[in-house]
Amino acid sequence: MSEEFVLELENISKEYSGNPVLKNVSLSVKPGEIYALIGENGAGKSTLMNILFGMSVIHETGGFTGKVKIGGQEAKFTSPADAMLAGIGMVHQEFMLIPGFTIVENIKVGREETLPTIASRVFGKSLERLDTERMAADARKALDAIGMDINEFTRVAGLPVGYMQFVEIAREIDKENLKLLVFDEPTAVLTESEAEQLLSVMQSLSDKGIAIIFITHRLSEVMAVARRMTVLRDGEVVASKPIAQTDVVEIAELMVGRRIEKLVDDESRSVAPDENAEIAVKVRDLFVDMPGEMVKGVDLDIRKGEIFGIGGLAGQGKVGIPNGIMGMSPASGTVEVFGEKVTFSKLGDALSKGVSFVSEDRRGVGLLIGESIAHNIIFNTMTVKGGFLGLGKIISHHQVRAHAQSMIELLDIRCVGGSQRVGSLSGGNQQKVCLAAALTLKPRLLIVSEPTRGIDIGAKKLIMEYLTKLRNEEGLTIIMVSSELAELRSVCDRIAIVSEGKVSSILPPEAPDADFGLAMSAVGSKEVE
Repeated sequence: MSEEFVLELENISKEYSGNPVLKNVSLSVKPGEIYALIGENGAGKSTLMNILFGMSVIHETGGFTGKVKIGGQEAKFTSPADAMLAGIGMVHQEFMLIPGFTIVENIKVGREETLPTIASRVFGKSLERLDTERMAADARKALDAIGMDINEFTRVAGLPVGYMQFVEIAREIDKENLKLLVFDEPTAVLTESEAEQLLSVMQSLSDKGIAIIFITHRLSEVMAVARRMTVLRDGEVVASKPIAQTDVVEIAELMVGRRIEKLVDDESRSVAPDENAEIAVKVRDLFVDMPGEMVKGVDLDIRKGEIFGIGGLAGQGKVGIPNGIMGMSPASGTVEVFGEKVTFSKLGDALSKGVSFVSEDRRGVGLLIGESIAHNIIFNTMTVKGGFLGLGKIISHHQVRAHAQSMIELLDIRCVGGSQRVGSLSGGNQQKVCLAAALTLKPRLLIVSEPTRGIDIGAKKLIMEYLTKLRNEEGLTIIMVSSELAELRSVCDRIAIVSEGKVSSILPPEAPDADFGLAMSAVGSKEVE
């Protein structure tokens, strides 16, 4: 019976420090099947995949109980290398790339192609030379398979996160003997058109007999490509069934244990600045040299107390705008925040002028992965404003603990306490820590780039409602950059669509879908103010 499954997980249980995080979880995946694994952040999905891949964090914390079977045979992986040899690959939510390497080098690292030399014939294989031409051809084939039009010799450092996601996928596709591929939130940083392209790639892999475990919070994608699903909640299986026997509403309810409706209730969006409100942010002729996200002369006026959205397809410049303002990428032009000019060349100047930034690259920019949750939350406030320092500029640990706990409760950060290392959190909870750190600065302007990347429906609703509350009750001005148009339309007062590095249109959230589509294609007419 079990031979018909490429993977079987039987009664998997796991504890961390006496706290159960998985409780008798079982699932089975057939060859060529796209199997959805769904659950809120903290539900146990990442831990289950860590067990499958033999990650060291599992073995170093007492192991697990239950069985992992590959092709009907029990497997005991002691490292990710064991899993890869068994034909299992993974596209991680947090990128496992080497920034200083080219795309070719990242795709082929550990699996380099070589050619014999005179020296290698005498002294051994270690003196063979790299077959650069063959490796580049393989990388090009993998990139073309997923529709990624970028030079394979481009260095990964500085690429937008969406491009990094495609490089991760290309690396896995290039591997031989692939039986099972785990996609962990693969479309979280992709635009709708890119996500559709990726789902098509997943379907083609499935047609070739490669099984796929699809971890995502985008339930429409689950309905589009998955055949069966398992929903986890608080470490337990609450449902396993064919996709044909369910719908988006039921899945959402199973995930969170309650009905999810709109991200933000209509009455919560009712407070918005009028056309005569003070201009909080004035952007003029902004150019940003960010690889893959070039900005080519953007003008914007953002009103005080406004939630202003910036959307558009990947590679068109929307992500470049906040990175230029914050000095993360070379920029020119002028940006004024409440009348004060930001100096792009001075890293941290925007922070000193009351601007907080939640980056789309939370691990590369937003977090100190090896530090505690509490330290991450207060670090910028301590360094920029001298907050949480007592006499003699010594950290007030009592204040830090109290504030961290308040933010943990406010944003529902799933953890064991403020002292927990932030690198051990799930991706969605790491994103909440980034937001907590930004809010701790008590900014006049909050810029959030992909604020709900990899976050489940319940947490997404919580964050969107809280951002709206900050605008309504405290008058906070918010710039929100997102790949999800539906997300922008649910909370923003106006939305700028960026195409080819420029603002194509500025639209109200209730504008027809066609208007947004035309704007993304650079066909729409620019509506200023």
